[in-house]
Amino acid sequence: MRAKDYYQLLEVGRNATDKEIKKAYRRLARKYHPDVNPGSKDAEHKFKEISEAYEVLSDKEKRAQYDQFGHLGDDWRRARQRAPGPGGFTYQTVDFEPGAEQAGFGDVFEMFFGAGPGRTRGRAPTAMKGEDLRQDVDITLEEAALGTQRSIVVTMPQGRPKRLDVKIPPGVRDGSKIRVAGEGAPGMAGGPPGDLYVIPRIRPHRQFERKGDDLQMEVPIPYTEAALGTEIEVPTLWGKVTVTVPPGSSSGRTLRLGELGMPRLRGGGRGDLLVKLRVTVPKTTSDEEQALLERLRQLHRDNPR
Repeated sequence: MRAKDYYQLLEVGRNATDKEIKKAYRRLARKYHPDVNPGSKDAEHKFKEISEAYEVLSDKEKRAQYDQFGHLGDDWRRARQRAPGPGGFTYQTVDFEPGAEQAGFGDVFEMFFGAGPGRTRGRAPTAMKGEDLRQDVDITLEEAALGTQRSIVVTMPQGRPKRLDVKIPPGVRDGSKIRVAGEGAPGMAGGPPGDLYVIPRIRPHRQFERKGDDLQMEVPIPYTEAALGTEIEVPTLWGKVTVTVPPGSSSGRTLRLGELGMPRLRGGGRGDLLVKLRVTVPKTTSDEEQALLERLRQLHRDNPR
Protein backbone atom coordinates (compact mmCIF):
# COMPACT_ATOMS: atom_id res chain seq x y z
CA MET A 1 0.00 0.00 0.00
CA ARG A 2 1.43 3.32 -1.01
CA ALA A 3 2.37 5.60 1.89
CA LYS A 4 0.35 8.77 2.26
CA ASP A 5 1.97 12.07 1.35
CA TYR A 6 1.15 14.15 4.41
CA TYR A 7 2.57 17.30 2.85
CA GLN A 8 0.31 16.90 -0.15
CA LEU A 9 -2.68 16.25 2.08
CA LEU A 10 -2.08 19.58 3.89
CA GLU A 11 -1.21 21.35 0.62
CA VAL A 12 2.17 22.59 1.88
CA GLY A 13 5.76 22.19 0.72
CA ARG A 14 8.24 19.90 2.44
CA ASN A 15 10.06 22.95 3.82
CA ALA A 16 6.91 24.43 5.39
CA THR A 17 7.33 25.94 8.84
CA ASP A 18 5.35 24.83 11.88
CA LYS A 19 3.26 27.98 11.58
CA GLU A 20 2.49 27.31 7.90
CA ILE A 21 1.52 23.71 8.67
CA LYS A 22 -0.82 24.76 11.46
CA LYS A 23 -2.39 27.47 9.29
CA ALA A 24 -2.92 25.02 6.42
CA TYR A 25 -4.47 22.46 8.76
CA ARG A 26 -6.88 24.96 10.29
CA ARG A 27 -7.96 26.12 6.83
CA LEU A 28 -8.60 22.58 5.59
CA ALA A 29 -10.20 21.47 8.85
CA ARG A 30 -12.72 24.29 8.56
CA LYS A 31 -13.47 23.23 5.00
CA TYR A 32 -13.94 19.51 5.64
CA HIS A 33 -15.24 19.46 9.21
CA PRO A 34 -18.40 17.31 9.52
CA ASP A 35 -20.35 20.21 11.04
CA VAL A 36 -19.88 22.06 7.76
CA ASN A 37 -20.53 18.97 5.61
CA PRO A 38 -23.29 17.05 7.40
CA GLY A 39 -23.71 13.51 6.07
CA SER A 40 -20.76 13.72 3.64
CA LYS A 41 -18.61 10.58 3.85
CA ASP A 42 -16.02 12.12 1.52
CA ALA A 43 -15.60 15.15 3.80
CA GLU A 44 -15.42 12.89 6.87
CA HIS A 45 -12.69 10.79 5.22
CA LYS A 46 -10.79 13.90 4.14
CA PHE A 47 -11.02 15.37 7.64
CA LYS A 48 -9.54 12.19 9.12
CA GLU A 49 -6.71 12.21 6.60
CA ILE A 50 -5.68 15.81 7.21
CA SER A 51 -5.96 15.28 10.97
CA GLU A 52 -3.60 12.33 10.70
CA ALA A 53 -1.22 14.37 8.54
CA TYR A 54 -1.24 17.21 11.06
CA GLU A 55 -0.66 14.79 13.92
CA VAL A 56 2.60 13.74 12.27
CA LEU A 57 3.88 16.98 10.77
CA SER A 58 3.17 19.06 13.90
CA ASP A 59 5.42 16.80 15.98
CA LYS A 60 9.14 17.35 15.38
CA GLU A 61 10.21 13.77 16.11
CA LYS A 62 7.47 12.18 14.04
CA ARG A 63 8.06 14.61 11.19
CA ALA A 64 11.78 13.88 11.19
CA GLN A 65 11.12 10.12 11.07
CA TYR A 66 8.52 10.57 8.33
CA ASP A 67 10.89 12.77 6.27
CA GLN A 68 13.61 10.12 6.55
CA PHE A 69 11.64 6.94 5.95
CA GLY A 70 8.39 8.13 4.36
CA HIS A 71 6.35 6.40 7.09
CA LEU A 72 6.34 5.84 10.85
CA GLY A 73 6.26 2.06 10.95
CA ASP A 74 3.66 -0.37 12.24
CA ASP A 75 4.50 0.37 15.86
CA TRP A 76 3.73 4.08 15.53
CA ARG A 77 0.43 3.56 17.32
CA ARG A 78 -0.77 0.56 19.24
CA ALA A 79 -4.35 1.13 18.29
CA ARG A 80 -6.83 3.72 17.11
CA GLN A 81 -10.00 3.81 19.11
CA ARG A 82 -13.16 5.30 17.74
CA ALA A 83 -15.53 7.45 19.76
CA PRO A 84 -18.59 9.40 18.63
CA GLY A 85 -18.03 13.12 18.24
CA PRO A 86 -20.32 16.08 17.62
CA GLY A 87 -22.97 15.62 14.98
CA GLY A 88 -22.47 11.86 14.82
CA PHE A 89 -18.89 12.18 13.52
CA THR A 90 -16.33 9.71 14.80
CA TYR A 91 -12.79 10.86 15.47
CA GLN A 92 -9.72 8.82 16.18
CA THR A 93 -7.98 8.68 19.54
CA VAL A 94 -4.26 7.93 19.53
CA ASP A 95 -2.44 5.69 21.98
CA PHE A 96 1.15 6.94 22.13
CA GLU A 97 4.12 4.82 23.13
CA PRO A 98 5.08 5.31 26.79
CA GLY A 99 6.99 8.53 27.22
CA ALA A 100 6.21 9.71 23.69
CA GLU A 101 5.60 13.41 23.08
CA GLN A 102 1.88 14.18 23.05
CA ALA A 103 2.07 17.73 21.74
CA GLY A 104 0.69 18.64 18.34
CA PHE A 105 -2.37 16.46 17.81
CA GLY A 106 -3.96 17.97 20.89
CA ASP A 107 -4.69 21.03 18.78
CA VAL A 108 -7.03 18.89 16.72
CA PHE A 109 -9.23 18.11 19.71
CA GLU A 110 -8.94 21.56 21.23
CA MET A 111 -10.12 23.15 18.01
CA PHE A 112 -13.17 20.99 17.45
CA PHE A 113 -13.99 18.92 20.53
CA GLY A 114 -12.73 21.03 23.42
CA ALA A 115 -10.30 18.42 24.76
CA GLY A 116 -6.92 16.98 23.79
CA PRO A 117 -5.39 13.54 24.31
CA GLY A 118 -5.43 12.62 27.97
CA ARG A 119 -8.09 15.21 28.77
CA THR A 120 -11.72 14.70 29.65
CA ARG A 121 -13.86 14.18 26.59
CA GLY A 122 -17.50 15.10 26.65
CA ARG A 123 -17.05 18.86 26.87
CA ALA A 124 -19.00 20.89 24.35
CA PRO A 125 -17.12 21.37 21.06
CA THR A 126 -15.35 24.68 20.65
CA ALA A 127 -17.37 27.12 18.55
CA MET A 128 -15.47 28.43 15.54
CA LYS A 129 -16.25 31.17 13.06
CA GLY A 130 -16.84 30.02 9.50
CA GLU A 131 -14.44 30.67 6.65
CA ASP A 132 -14.46 34.06 4.91
CA LEU A 133 -15.30 33.88 1.21
CA ARG A 134 -14.40 36.08 -1.77
CA GLN A 135 -16.32 36.93 -4.93
CA ASP A 136 -15.04 39.13 -7.81
CA VAL A 137 -17.53 41.19 -9.85
CA ASP A 138 -17.01 43.19 -13.04
CA ILE A 139 -18.46 46.71 -13.14
CA THR A 140 -18.21 49.73 -15.44
CA LEU A 141 -16.59 53.03 -14.51
CA GLU A 142 -20.04 54.64 -14.54
CA GLU A 143 -21.28 52.05 -12.04
CA ALA A 144 -18.24 52.68 -9.86
CA ALA A 145 -19.03 56.41 -9.91
CA LEU A 146 -22.76 56.21 -9.31
CA GLY A 147 -22.91 53.05 -7.21
CA THR A 148 -24.81 49.95 -8.24
CA GLN A 149 -26.24 46.65 -7.06
CA ARG A 150 -25.20 43.19 -8.19
CA SER A 151 -26.97 39.86 -7.84
CA ILE A 152 -24.21 37.31 -7.34
CA VAL A 153 -24.06 33.55 -6.78
CA VAL A 154 -21.59 32.40 -4.13
CA THR A 155 -20.49 28.78 -3.98
CA MET A 156 -20.33 27.64 -0.37
CA PRO A 157 -17.63 25.15 0.80
CA GLN A 158 -20.01 22.20 0.57
CA GLY A 159 -20.84 23.11 -3.04
CA ARG A 160 -24.24 24.67 -2.39
CA PRO A 161 -24.86 27.87 -4.42
CA LYS A 162 -26.16 30.93 -2.59
CA ARG A 163 -27.64 33.99 -4.32
CA LEU A 164 -27.16 37.45 -2.78
CA ASP A 165 -27.91 41.05 -3.75
CA VAL A 166 -24.88 43.21 -2.94
CA LYS A 167 -24.78 47.01 -2.93
CA ILE A 168 -21.61 48.56 -4.38
CA PRO A 169 -21.10 52.11 -3.03
CA PRO A 170 -20.14 55.09 -5.22
CA GLY A 171 -16.41 55.68 -5.54
CA VAL A 172 -15.13 52.11 -5.17
CA ARG A 173 -11.73 51.46 -6.68
CA ASP A 174 -10.51 48.47 -8.60
CA GLY A 175 -9.73 45.77 -6.03
CA SER A 176 -11.63 47.43 -3.16
CA LYS A 177 -13.00 45.04 -0.53
CA ILE A 178 -16.71 45.27 0.23
CA ARG A 179 -17.50 43.30 3.38
CA VAL A 180 -20.86 41.58 3.62
CA ALA A 181 -21.03 40.45 7.23
CA GLY A 182 -22.27 36.95 8.02
CA GLU A 183 -22.58 35.75 4.42
CA GLY A 184 -19.52 33.51 4.38
CA ALA A 185 -19.23 29.83 5.20
CA PRO A 186 -21.27 28.46 8.12
CA GLY A 187 -19.64 28.35 11.53
CA MET A 188 -18.74 25.13 13.29
CA ALA A 189 -20.08 23.82 16.57
CA GLY A 190 -22.47 26.75 16.83
CA GLY A 191 -19.92 29.38 15.84
CA PRO A 192 -20.90 32.44 13.76
CA PRO A 193 -20.69 32.35 9.96
CA GLY A 194 -17.76 33.95 8.16
CA ASP A 195 -17.97 37.08 6.03
CA LEU A 196 -18.18 37.55 2.28
CA TYR A 197 -15.77 39.96 0.59
CA VAL A 198 -16.93 41.31 -2.77
CA ILE A 199 -14.05 42.59 -4.94
CA PRO A 200 -15.06 44.95 -7.79
CA ARG A 201 -13.05 44.83 -11.01
CA ILE A 202 -13.58 48.01 -13.06
CA ARG A 203 -13.51 47.56 -16.81
CA PRO A 204 -11.39 50.03 -18.88
CA HIS A 205 -13.26 53.06 -20.22
CA ARG A 206 -12.95 54.27 -23.79
CA GLN A 207 -12.65 57.95 -22.79
CA PHE A 208 -11.54 58.24 -19.18
CA GLU A 209 -8.52 56.94 -17.30
CA ARG A 210 -8.72 56.86 -13.54
CA LYS A 211 -5.94 58.35 -11.39
CA GLY A 212 -7.00 57.81 -7.79
CA ASP A 213 -10.15 59.89 -7.41
CA ASP A 214 -9.30 62.00 -10.49
CA LEU A 215 -10.24 61.19 -14.06
CA GLN A 216 -8.09 62.04 -17.07
CA MET A 217 -9.08 62.37 -20.71
CA GLU A 218 -7.49 63.64 -23.91
CA VAL A 219 -9.25 66.11 -26.21
CA PRO A 220 -7.98 66.97 -29.71
CA ILE A 221 -8.20 70.61 -30.92
CA PRO A 222 -6.98 72.16 -34.21
CA TYR A 223 -3.85 74.31 -34.09
CA THR A 224 -5.85 77.43 -34.97
CA GLU A 225 -8.03 77.08 -31.85
CA ALA A 226 -4.97 76.36 -29.73
CA ALA A 227 -3.35 79.56 -30.99
CA LEU A 228 -6.41 81.81 -30.80
CA GLY A 229 -8.21 80.23 -27.85
CA THR A 230 -11.72 78.85 -27.89
CA GLU A 231 -14.49 77.14 -25.96
CA ILE A 232 -15.03 73.42 -26.34
CA GLU A 233 -17.64 70.99 -25.03
CA VAL A 234 -16.30 67.92 -23.24
CA PRO A 235 -18.12 64.87 -21.82
CA THR A 236 -17.95 63.93 -18.13
CA LEU A 237 -19.54 61.17 -16.07
CA TRP A 238 -21.98 63.82 -14.85
CA GLY A 239 -22.97 65.36 -18.18
CA LYS A 240 -21.33 67.62 -20.77
CA VAL A 241 -19.59 70.84 -19.77
CA THR A 242 -18.10 73.79 -21.64
CA VAL A 243 -14.36 74.42 -21.17
CA THR A 244 -12.39 77.55 -22.07
CA VAL A 245 -9.11 76.90 -23.89
CA PRO A 246 -6.75 79.87 -23.32
CA PRO A 247 -5.03 81.40 -26.36
CA GLY A 248 -1.56 80.00 -27.06
CA SER A 249 -2.26 76.58 -25.54
CA SER A 250 0.30 73.99 -26.53
CA SER A 251 -0.20 70.26 -27.02
CA GLY A 252 -0.11 68.44 -23.70
CA ARG A 253 -1.50 71.32 -21.66
CA THR A 254 -3.87 70.02 -18.97
CA LEU A 255 -6.97 71.87 -17.82
CA ARG A 256 -8.26 70.89 -14.37
CA LEU A 257 -12.03 70.82 -13.85
CA GLY A 258 -12.83 70.61 -10.16
CA GLU A 259 -15.33 68.12 -8.67
CA LEU A 260 -15.95 66.31 -11.97
CA GLY A 261 -14.00 63.15 -11.14
CA MET A 262 -14.86 60.10 -9.01
CA PRO A 263 -16.69 60.31 -5.67
CA ARG A 264 -14.44 59.93 -2.64
CA LEU A 265 -15.29 56.94 -0.48
CA ARG A 266 -14.19 58.83 2.61
CA GLY A 267 -14.41 62.55 3.21
CA GLY A 268 -17.11 63.34 0.69
CA GLY A 269 -16.88 65.35 -2.51
CA ARG A 270 -15.35 64.25 -5.79
CA GLY A 271 -11.98 64.28 -7.47
CA ASP A 272 -11.20 66.41 -10.53
CA LEU A 273 -11.39 65.87 -14.26
CA LEU A 274 -8.08 66.51 -16.04
CA VAL A 275 -8.54 67.50 -19.69
CA LYS A 276 -5.32 67.05 -21.65
CA LEU A 277 -5.15 68.99 -24.94
CA ARG A 278 -3.77 67.38 -28.07
CA VAL A 279 -3.10 69.98 -30.76
CA THR A 280 -3.66 68.61 -34.25
CA VAL A 281 -2.01 69.84 -37.47
CA PRO A 282 -3.64 69.18 -40.87
CA LYS A 283 -1.79 66.72 -43.09
CA THR A 284 -2.85 68.58 -46.25
CA THR A 285 -3.69 72.26 -46.88
CA SER A 286 -5.26 74.16 -49.78
CA ASP A 287 -3.42 76.81 -51.76
CA GLU A 288 -5.30 79.54 -49.89
CA GLU A 289 -4.36 78.01 -46.51
CA GLN A 290 -0.73 77.72 -47.51
CA ALA A 291 -0.70 81.38 -48.54
CA LEU A 292 -2.20 82.43 -45.21
CA LEU A 293 0.27 80.30 -43.29
CA GLU A 294 3.18 81.76 -45.21
CA ARG A 295 1.95 85.25 -44.46
CA LEU A 296 1.58 84.30 -40.77
CA ARG A 297 5.14 82.97 -40.71
CA GLN A 298 6.43 86.28 -42.05
CA LEU A 299 4.49 88.22 -39.43
CA HIS A 300 5.43 85.94 -36.54
CA ARG A 301 9.21 86.29 -36.17
CA ASP A 302 9.66 84.45 -32.85
CA ASN A 303 11.79 81.32 -33.19
CA PRO A 304 11.27 78.83 -30.30
CA ARG A 305 14.57 77.09 -31.24
